[in-house]
Amino acid sequence: MDRYIDIRLLLDPEFSAPILMNVLFGKLHRGLVTHGGRNIGVSFPDVGKNGRSLGERLRLHSNRVGLEKLMLSNWLVGMRDHAAVSEITEVPAHAKQRVVRRVQVKSNPERQRRRLIARRGVTIEQAIQVIPDGKAKRLNLPYLVLTSQSTGQQFRLFVEHLAVREQPTNGKFSAYGLSPTATIPWF
Repeated sequence: MDRYIDIRLLLDPEFSAPILMNVLFGKLHRGLVTHGGRNIGVSFPDVGKNGRSLGERLRLHSNRVGLEKLMLSNWLVGMRDHAAVSEITEVPAHAKQRVVRRVQVKSNPERQRRRLIARRGVTIEQAIQVIPDGKAKRLNLPYLVLTSQSTGQQFRLFVEHLAVREQPTNGKFSAYGLSPTATIPWF
């Protein structure tokens, strides 16, 4: 991961930064699925500067070949008027490392029961015993609102930036550009 591209949202009176980031990230996800590689990581350099927001910048991390291949796939169609894209740039020598990962929480007991009934064929009474009502877990993390291409339903993709560290950790990235273990350069 020696190169990066910054994509800065251009503020628009009709669309808020979070809405534009949701659209941009949805397009990136589809681009990464088409790209097929698991060698591109993402980060949000401005995360937390405005409360729980991911900010107005999305950074793509990889090597030159990986970034060139992704950008040739033309995944930014429709966003050119709303985003400024930097050139592929070398990561600064002073960069630290950081894991940027997806966090999922099982917060809705009713949904968990429906899944249990569908998958295991248990009765509603058995499902209530296994998964009782209780306090739903809430995450205090920034998130993106995305739409599932398979179901058409919207969902929140919570993003956590772990503590900054000195040493990189190699690994694969998901089709969201996130990884539970692999690091990206942080600067």
